[in-house]
Amino acid sequence: MTTEKSNSIPCIEFSSRVNLPNNDQLCTIDVMKKEYEPYANRKLQHPNTYFGAVVHIIKGSLGIGIFSVPRAFKTAGLLVGTIGTLFVGILCTYNVHLLVRASHIICTRTKTPSLGFSETIEAVFQNGPRWIQPWASCAKFFVEIALSLTYYLSAAVYVVLISESLTKLVSFYYPPAVDWGLYFKIAAFCVLLCLCQIRELNHLVPLSLIANVTIVTAFGITLYYIALKIQTVDVKDRDLFTNVGSLPTFFSTVLFSIEGIGTIMPVENSMLEPRFVGTVGVLNVAMFCVVTIYTAMGFFGYFAFGEETHAAITQNLPNEEWPAQVVQACISITMILSFTLIFYVPTEIVWKKIELHVKHKKQNIFQVIMRVVTLTLIISIAAAAGSSMNILIDLTGAIFFSILGIFIPAVVDIVINWNDWGTLNWSLWKNLLLCVAFVAAITSGTYSAIRNII
Repeated sequence: MTTEKSNSIPCIEFSSRVNLPNNDQLCTIDVMKKEYEPYANRKLQHPNTYFGAVVHIIKGSLGIGIFSVPRAFKTAGLLVGTIGTLFVGILCTYNVHLLVRASHIICTRTKTPSLGFSETIEAVFQNGPRWIQPWASCAKFFVEIALSLTYYLSAAVYVVLISESLTKLVSFYYPPAVDWGLYFKIAAFCVLLCLCQIRELNHLVPLSLIANVTIVTAFGITLYYIALKIQTVDVKDRDLFTNVGSLPTFFSTVLFSIEGIGTIMPVENSMLEPRFVGTVGVLNVAMFCVVTIYTAMGFFGYFAFGEETHAAITQNLPNEEWPAQVVQACISITMILSFTLIFYVPTEIVWKKIELHVKHKKQNIFQVIMRVVTLTLIISIAAAAGSSMNILIDLTGAIFFSILGIFIPAVVDIVINWNDWGTLNWSLWKNLLLCVAFVAAITSGTYSAIRNII
């Protein structure tokens, strides 16, 4: 009597799909690999909490732009300004969602814990269609150039506001100082020449804290004057809509004010919990607060001062009253101290490109020279702008913030979804529509800004 041996192999369950064996077949085990999770692989000494991330995004978006939104409402009117600001806010939030989503997908594919803005663009191109892969380095360089120029032009706006605030403050006590705008810019250059040599970000923290206190003080006093002014104004005296020709200026100003896409990826990369996106995620909650504050400031600021609204509403405050003088002093202090943080971001980008080509012994002197040269260029731009801060705001918003906030997220979303654009290629058509919006924004906004110069 012979015993027939079984060809089967004992199966061990691995919490995956298992095909039970037959007498004539081997057991096959299909073990599903767990997908790489970027958040679980981040190692951070000081990670951001949900609340901390919300605060950082709000703080990054609430800068001097909030004082320029009433001027945007002046160009559009109360009704169009309100609807337009909400629209721009939703558009900016959606485009940031596209960028963050692309970053998550590419981090998962490449098994990378986190990527910055420009690194995300480079990785998306590197892992895109074969014909687009050679353009990865160019795409990263393009984003870095756009980011750098955006921050440098924003820094020039800071210098103009410094000079305007000091002029308004000093001219009350010494009237001839009304024409000292250029002198105040030179004085700011001398102060910033020292402050901008600070190279470590943690050394800028005390300056940032003081700047936060002064801007909150200026904001509070400005709201006080707005509240007093609106009590004497009839809504019939304010336009609900101005004209179509002023819309490019409106959108450029609001884009400059609200768009803070350069700060999004650093904040997202500082989190260990996947709570950045989602219905009540960090991004939606923070942007809801930002858009609400900007809309309220623009509406009530224009409602209070009407056609007299300046490029920065702080210039509308009564020069002879001491609380208004405190605002001008606070704005000057805030801009000088905040300038160092604005200056830090593009300087780091530029220095990383230069550092590789400079001998170690000469890096210190080269970095000093680089900072002096770039600061001189910024002051020169501010000097050329004179008191026309609105021109700088319009150009920066129309060109660079539309590139960073509209065009790049749309292109990245096209590439990341190259093999699946959804039903009827709806994702492709949606992103092409965003590209059309970008072309309209950059052409009309730039034309409008140049026309105002002429």
